[in-house]
Amino acid sequence: MLYISTYRFPIVEPDSGHTKLRLSREGLEAIEKITTPISAVAVIGPYRSGKSFLLNQLLSLSCYQGFGVGHMRDTKTKGIWVWGIPLKLVIDGVETSVLYLDTEGFESVGKSNVYDDRIFALATVMSSVLIYNLPETIREADISRLSFAVELAEEFYGRVEGQDVAFEPAKLLWLIQRDFLQGKSVQEMVNEALQRVPNRDGDRNIDQVNQIRESLAIMGDNSTAFSLPQPHLQRTKLCDMKDGELDPIYVKKREQLKELVASIIRPKIVQGKTLNGKEFVSFLEKILEALNKGEIPTTGSLVEVFNKGILERCMKLYSERMGKLGLPLAEQSLQQVHDESRQAAMNVFDEQHFGHHHAKQSVDKLDEEVFKAYKNFLLANEYQSSKLCEALYTRCEDQMDQLQIMRLPSMAKFNAGFLQCNRSFEVECVGPSKTSYEQRMKKMLDRSQSLFIKEYNHRLFNWLVAFSLVMVVIGRFVIKFILLEIAAWIMFIFLETYTRMFWSAESLYYNSVWHVIVSTWETLVYSPILDLDRWAIQICVIIVVVIIYWRCCGRKHGPQFQLPLYNSQKGGPNRHRSD
Repeated sequence: MLYISTYRFPIVEPDSGHTKLRLSREGLEAIEKITTPISAVAVIGPYRSGKSFLLNQLLSLSCYQGFGVGHMRDTKTKGIWVWGIPLKLVIDGVETSVLYLDTEGFESVGKSNVYDDRIFALATVMSSVLIYNLPETIREADISRLSFAVELAEEFYGRVEGQDVAFEPAKLLWLIQRDFLQGKSVQEMVNEALQRVPNRDGDRNIDQVNQIRESLAIMGDNSTAFSLPQPHLQRTKLCDMKDGELDPIYVKKREQLKELVASIIRPKIVQGKTLNGKEFVSFLEKILEALNKGEIPTTGSLVEVFNKGILERCMKLYSERMGKLGLPLAEQSLQQVHDESRQAAMNVFDEQHFGHHHAKQSVDKLDEEVFKAYKNFLLANEYQSSKLCEALYTRCEDQMDQLQIMRLPSMAKFNAGFLQCNRSFEVECVGPSKTSYEQRMKKMLDRSQSLFIKEYNHRLFNWLVAFSLVMVVIGRFVIKFILLEIAAWIMFIFLETYTRMFWSAESLYYNSVWHVIVSTWETLVYSPILDLDRWAIQICVIIVVVIIYWRCCGRKHGPQFQLPLYNSQKGGPNRHRSD
């Protein structure tokens, strides 16, 4: 008689969008009733690979009594199902209830790949024995997918425990069905598939392949392989066949598989103790909550891809910290901030990354991305440094040009401008361009200084000659002070005759008398209080106004204001007129 078993219950079901999982109370209630330690045997594998049929064979049930088989219309597995009557085994003297779990196959149509990863990871965490059911051979994608599931299971196990607890792996059984390949045994095939690939040339693709294999090291010591031939050529009729109609080799190997599974079953242990029904359900609830909260990427992805979002957050943190810098900066300062920002990003990654033992490639990638970003900051710093130092250099160059054309040449003023320009450049010019611009500045300042010194004495001599003539005019016609006029004539004759007759230009400029003249000139022309070059016109205007005012007052108040040397009686008012 055709009937559907009432002992098969769902414990985990997909949501409407096939993206997340939710618990089914129907199956959990059956598990909660179990008071003895629990062990779970889960079968995972591709869609339509014979998982449900395999479980029925292990339980010695027909398709109509046990788990529904995929080619039958209304018995296709969704989520994770449990056989409600646990198998009782005595393990190490303790009675253990063994649950058999059927999982939804991956790579089927209408599902999110993220959903497959959750199913895969959840089965890996729940089970004590994990049977990886594969058709014919082991593909690289199968290794990658299992590696990823183990990493996810390890990560979320650690999250549930609230600390970095090493994942207690299930015993992994590689089951290769319909194995027609000749030569190597399935164990040799598995061992070869999991071996590291030599990579003497440092190929990154091979590094990635080896990383996948390393991620399975956590289950490597607990894995074994087994081959199971095809039970019959007519697969769609398997549910209607008795053992006598199946391939005798298959029946023999099936019995050996039952014995193998029974020999490796152990109770599920969490935090060092076995779990009864209620404890197992509580653990399952926490694991599922952690899984549903996690942002899991596509099926078959590696932990490095899973860590992509965390890498992006770490890079954002690094960029934000570096972006707060006011460029340009000294290279040592930039390096220090880079080191601090990189360490902050690494700390965040260490706290949040997935896969506690196999995230080296993600760390390397983060380091690589940080270095690329740092190179961009170095280039930006160099550009800003060059821009700033160029502006300071141009400003100093303009300032030196202005000092070259002072109306009243002053060595003190030139030196003050020279030092101020050099000091401001030293303080304000920062960054990698400073060294090269310092050399340019030194050459420009030395050139300006040499040119100024070369012209200084000559211009000062000409100014003194012009000044003596101006004093002659003022003394003769403006204030009519003969002593001033005489002094101005002596100065003019000295500069124009005596110096040219008895001193050469070089001997003049190095003469002690000339140094006294220069010192006097510098004292008059420039001081921290008064810059005569800047105020010369204003001072001249004031002097002219004072002289005009004085002259006007002199006429109004009589001859007592006239200078005596020019106040002759020949033209006075008491002179007798002649006929």
